[in-house]
Amino acid sequence: MVGTVVVFDFDRTLIDGDSDRWVVTEMGLSDLFHQLRFTLPWNSLMDRMMKELHSQGTTAEDIAECLKRTPLHSRVAAAIKAAYALGCDLRILSDANQFFIEKILEHHGLLGCFSKIYTNTTFVDEEGRLRIFPYHNSTLSPHECSLCPSNLCKGLVLDLIHASVPEGERKNFIYLGDGRGDYCPTLKLQDSDYVMPRKNYPLWDRISGDPTLVKAKVHEWSTGEELEKILLHLIDTIATEQGISGSNSHSQSNSI
Repeated sequence: MVGTVVVFDFDRTLIDGDSDRWVVTEMGLSDLFHQLRFTLPWNSLMDRMMKELHSQGTTAEDIAECLKRTPLHSRVAAAIKAAYALGCDLRILSDANQFFIEKILEHHGLLGCFSKIYTNTTFVDEEGRLRIFPYHNSTLSPHECSLCPSNLCKGLVLDLIHASVPEGERKNFIYLGDGRGDYCPTLKLQDSDYVMPRKNYPLWDRISGDPTLVKAKVHEWSTGEELEKILLHLIDTIATEQGISGSNSHSQSNSI
């Protein structure tokens, strides 16, 4: 399905929980995290947590080992592999961070399924400390979107993905997400696209508040099994529609 782009949020969508909070809890940082929670922007807070771990002698490799234990539903993993095998262009658009996402996906054999990951940047510095920085440098070029946090406007990123599609080439988008930050890109989707909000999470609440604002077709899900079933059904639906459209175009060209 070369004409299908599937965009996944990460926390509470691709994985069942939150990767940042997983590391904070598993590495014994909960008390410090809650002390500083409302004193720093989220990315700065997580960078501070990494500084604390480094001061305790915890290495980036230790953090990677912790991330390997992050729960990921087997049916979600199966859905990703199936969508990739069908030729879909799979991407991640997440407010987590590059290191956490890549280590989790790598552990589950899924990293190679994704053509691009858009998220907050990371690197390991010369002292061996993991550093975490925002996707957008808000001090240089604030994105001015009232729906999104200053560090990442997912709607702007989705615009970039749309712009990367060659002119005249038809693409159908399937967007999967759960949070408030997923509402902005949802509003960018067209009536030929699909959005899969996780039921009873903030994105689902926002869509339910005024469904007329969303052009894309909405298909809610709750569990890994439902995600797999609905996603593969939508991919099949798009394939059927594209096949009909392609055959009609071929027939019309032959009749000229």
